[in-house]
Amino acid sequence: MLSESLKAKFEEIIARYPLKRSAIVPLLMFGQDEIGYVSDELIEEVARAVGVPAIEVIEDVGYYSMLHRQPIGKYNLQVCTNVSCMLRGGEAIFAHCSKRLGIGHKQTTPDGLFSLEEVECIGACCGAPAMQVNYDYYENLTPAKVDQLIDQLREAHRNLGSGTGE
Repeated sequence: MLSESLKAKFEEIIARYPLKRSAIVPLLMFGQDEIGYVSDELIEEVARAVGVPAIEVIEDVGYYSMLHRQPIGKYNLQVCTNVSCMLRGGEAIFAHCSKRLGIGHKQTTPDGLFSLEEVECIGACCGAPAMQVNYDYYENLTPAKVDQLIDQLREAHRNLGSGTGE
């Protein structure tokens, strides 16, 4: 069930577009942020909201790699291994993340905290090797920087869980 605040957000977003269909991806992103993935219910709701058949929404989900049909971790690590990042150690950064987290490509840690993906270009070539964690970019990565980031994310999660905030 989608929250009333998400439904209101959908109406606000749709109003920004001259063609309602143009709002599909932003609606899916907001929905995914709320429920953790793109569910069948979310697809149906987006299709209804913009007046298209559900298959058109499903096609968009299939095209965009940042949209997920299954639940992913709270922190989704997307490590770029395209040419610039590969030449500057992106594959080694991905391997380090995989070993450190104990998961592979498109897998999630048992606690649901981290997901890992090897991705194509994220547009951060000048700062290669780079990765994106949810909506934040991290550049000029080293294994030590990755370890520090993972530790910080774990600590932030612990602090949120204990009610102390960040």
